[in-house]
Amino acid sequence: MRFMLIMRATDETIQAYQDVDFGEIMESMGKFADEMIRAGVLVATEGLDTAGGVVVDYSTEPPVVTDGPYGETKELFGGFWILNVASREEAVEWARRAPMTGPGAKCEIRRITSIEEFPQDNVWIQKERAWREATGQL
Repeated sequence: MRFMLIMRATDETIQAYQDVDFGEIMESMGKFADEMIRAGVLVATEGLDTAGGVVVDYSTEPPVVTDGPYGETKELFGGFWILNVASREEAVEWARRAPMTGPGAKCEIRRITSIEEFPQDNVWIQKERAWREATGQL
């Protein structure tokens, strides 16, 4: 089963990282990714740029687009890992080992739903399945 480990941080976390050498961050993140690769659990990982994002708010018609991904929240979504593990507990154990420290630094763990959990006779699910098969995702 797949889980997403979502790296979350606050302005305080970002401020604390200002003094940390970027090479050290890359070294610790690289070692952690390598450990997950060798364990065979890492499916994907990406970092997200903290600048240039926008938010699309669907509470009005038409939706309103505003600058900055964090206008409505105090937490920043900094990146993620997707793991294929046996249980939520195993995902939690990997999250505990992530090289994240500092005030406000958090990792949210969410199970990723599978296409198998949706009605297979639904035309949109069938189209998505065909796309996933064509792109090598199934």
